[in-house]
Amino acid sequence: MEKLQNDTGMGHRLNGNGGVKNKIAYINDKAYVLQEGETVLSFVRRHLGRSHVPTLCDAPNLEPFGSCRVCSVEVALQPNGNTKTVASCHTPALGDSYIYTDTEKISRLRKNIIELVLTDHPLDCLTCEVNNNCELQTVAAQVGIRSVRYPEGKNHLDREKDLSHPYMTSDFSKCINCFRCVRACDEVQGEFVLSMAGRGFDSHIIKSDNTTFFDSDCVSCGACAQACPTSAISDVFESKSVGAQKKVRTVCTYCGVGCNLEVAVKDRKIKSIQAPYDAEVNQGHTCLKGRFAFSFYNHPDRIRTPLIRKNGVLEPASWDEAYDYIAEKLTAIKQHYGPDAIAGISSARCSNEENYLMQKFIRAVIGTNNIDCCARVCHSPTALGMQNAFGTGAATNSIDEIKHTDCILVIGANPTDAHPVTGAKMKQFAMKGKTTIVVDPRKTELARYATYHLQLKPGTNVALLNMMLYYIIQENAMDKDFIASRTEGFEEFKKHILNLDINQLESVTGVDKQLVKQAALAYAKAPNAMSFHGLGVTEHTQGTYTVMQIADLALITGNIGRKGVGVNPLRGQNNVQGAADMGCQPHQGAGYLNAYDPEINKQYETFYKTKIPFSKGLKIPEMFEASIEGNLKALWLMGEDVVQTDPNTNKVIAAMENLELLVVQELFLTETAKYAHVVLPGASFLEKSGTFTNGERRIQRVQKVVEPLEGTKSDGQIIVDIMNRMGYAQPDYDAETLLEEISQIVPFFSGVKWQELGDNGKQWPVAADGSDTKILHTDSFKRGKGKFHYFDFQESQELVKYGKDYPYIITTNRELEHYNAGTMTRRTKNVELLTEDTLMIHPADAERHFIKDGDMVCVESPRGKVDLKARITEEVKPGVLSSTFHFPEVMLNQITSDEHDTEAKCPEYKVVAVNIRKSKGKYKV
Repeated sequence: MEKLQNDTGMGHRLNGNGGVKNKIAYINDKAYVLQEGETVLSFVRRHLGRSHVPTLCDAPNLEPFGSCRVCSVEVALQPNGNTKTVASCHTPALGDSYIYTDTEKISRLRKNIIELVLTDHPLDCLTCEVNNNCELQTVAAQVGIRSVRYPEGKNHLDREKDLSHPYMTSDFSKCINCFRCVRACDEVQGEFVLSMAGRGFDSHIIKSDNTTFFDSDCVSCGACAQACPTSAISDVFESKSVGAQKKVRTVCTYCGVGCNLEVAVKDRKIKSIQAPYDAEVNQGHTCLKGRFAFSFYNHPDRIRTPLIRKNGVLEPASWDEAYDYIAEKLTAIKQHYGPDAIAGISSARCSNEENYLMQKFIRAVIGTNNIDCCARVCHSPTALGMQNAFGTGAATNSIDEIKHTDCILVIGANPTDAHPVTGAKMKQFAMKGKTTIVVDPRKTELARYATYHLQLKPGTNVALLNMMLYYIIQENAMDKDFIASRTEGFEEFKKHILNLDINQLESVTGVDKQLVKQAALAYAKAPNAMSFHGLGVTEHTQGTYTVMQIADLALITGNIGRKGVGVNPLRGQNNVQGAADMGCQPHQGAGYLNAYDPEINKQYETFYKTKIPFSKGLKIPEMFEASIEGNLKALWLMGEDVVQTDPNTNKVIAAMENLELLVVQELFLTETAKYAHVVLPGASFLEKSGTFTNGERRIQRVQKVVEPLEGTKSDGQIIVDIMNRMGYAQPDYDAETLLEEISQIVPFFSGVKWQELGDNGKQWPVAADGSDTKILHTDSFKRGKGKFHYFDFQESQELVKYGKDYPYIITTNRELEHYNAGTMTRRTKNVELLTEDTLMIHPADAERHFIKDGDMVCVESPRGKVDLKARITEEVKPGVLSSTFHFPEVMLNQITSDEHDTEAKCPEYKVVAVNIRKSKGKYKV
């Protein structure tokens, strides 16, 4: 009896055994298990490997297209039956069919196709030794071509190269019209920059309206260059990466999406970055920051030796001299003022292991809970709000589940700029006509494609979500079974909601109540609905309340605990989730264990073999207050530029200047480092190993690509060195060893092992047996039942106190080209794409103040003023302004306020009362 070939190599009887229910098909007369929905090509590749059937127009992250026919095979529907030649990439594989991959007929066909393609491509492709990225050369060799019988075609005519863009080039004399670049731009990024013009012999690729890369709408993601099989479109780095001596897989240092990168290295220097197709997070896609903005790692501005301030000037010093200076100062301050006179601020740009060491240093060596980081600064309302509602303060689902949902609600986030790979997936979702709800004061790119855009007044999230909840209850669109079985507090919550004055809330938010009703019911009635939120939710005085309302929406509609639903925060920095997980916050130690609980404290003391404090620690804004008041004497900053990024810059500077010791670990002399007493040169993500945890709880390996620049050290090694210098013995920094230590104290890391993380990592909680968790709250919540919370809307005190004299609201945002304070991206060619911060202003407001596009505008708040160049746009409503803080020439945070979320102390960057006037002020870019 014939045996069935399966994935494991084991055989099963085809007939009569009663145990095989799978459909089967035959490849070259051998039987194999067939999966639902497979194409002939995917079926063959799954069983015989990728190289068995050559392809040219096919790419792993693109839909089957069938233009080149190189992947042709013969198919028959019965043994020895008549065969039909088909393109295997888009032909469905049928049960009981017979597939022949390498018959004489197919071999002749493939060879002839490649010969014809080569006529439209430089004929030296067959012997080219320069461009080893050319797939056409590889396929030509695979099908056995040594020469071409046909005359040269159209592309041998001179074609002008496009060298306009700092990262992207094109030379269409190499183009074979495979459409891969067009499809990548459409299907992966959704930008539609590239298209085919002309017909027949004259067909050719164009950019936008036949313009250049630089002048087109290209967002520089590089998807077209990675897809191109001939380097007709390429990265500017690509030719330099020929002959790379190694390629190292690591994780991007920018936003919290957690894209995997494949870094090419030659002569111990980084030559190029691409995205691996098998990455679960980004599937062969990155944004321009991940793919191109890496040249900062060896920029001339990198600090390459410790610096100590002497006579008011930062002077070079040895590592021993710097460590001795710090240890003596910290010891003296601790002895004279007590450990609570010292504080530390950790970094969401550093690895889990480095953040873990930082909080361990502050707690176990210094003896205080004065430890915080930007994870708590920007997303603490997320953690606190979701913990109150569900018991766990992290994303409930995976981003890739957008494929399995029917509705997305995006509130307070601009993912196409701030989380571009995730944003591209959302944009694709919206462009396909699926229900997309955007709640944002700005008309973001995603809002332009949304089914419903609720363009509310900044700071009124609570009012608008109360309206949505009102209509869901009023229209009886709740999931009553879910509410009854898995939640508590609903009846009391319902009473408050139904007592709301909807007309008043309509006035408060500035959003038509009927539009809100339509959006609310669309979310409630969708079979599956996912919500995503960002800093436009958390950076408000009612940020924590808003997060709990988003949880209310999920609970009231039963959109929690299964695939394609849930509440999913979009993390702004690469390791925001991980820094919080590791205990870089005063009230919670590693693993979110209560740092103020005496019983928990005993666990930490046993584990760290020293006394651990459980007195109340300071959050970052409280650290600044304590310094100004003279109670905080020393501050250690690891990779944070608080002077440029924290609100009310002048107050932050005053806090820095009042310290007896400010230690800064950094790559560059940032605005904060300029005030330091000691600066210690750290290493970039490309120069060290560790793990990052992305916004979907995915713990991924960051692997050292090159050695640290001479004179620099990894941030983890710096912390280890000072711990040893102060008498707390620690081995040298090693990511694998530290991850093992973390797994012993952080409950949801218990089964995390370096070697078992593989290429795609694991999503916590990871059980002791190594199994991870894709979806949270499937059967129950950590707190038992999900809890409803009701909150009344309250206007920000910023507007209550200053709104009369400062009638405009400015809200901060990010742009695609730069990252946060721009410390890294401003030291790459990204500055050629975006050169300055600008002020978004509505045309009506501009006209009222006689401001024209490009004019300088003075923006003044009760705390100071800045000058910004006007960008007149209807992206904002009248009365609302928006800008970024990427460039220190502006220092936008001079005007932002001290207002914070009432519960989590997250700064209110999104509502700042200002006035504007036309200005003659300028700043140097």
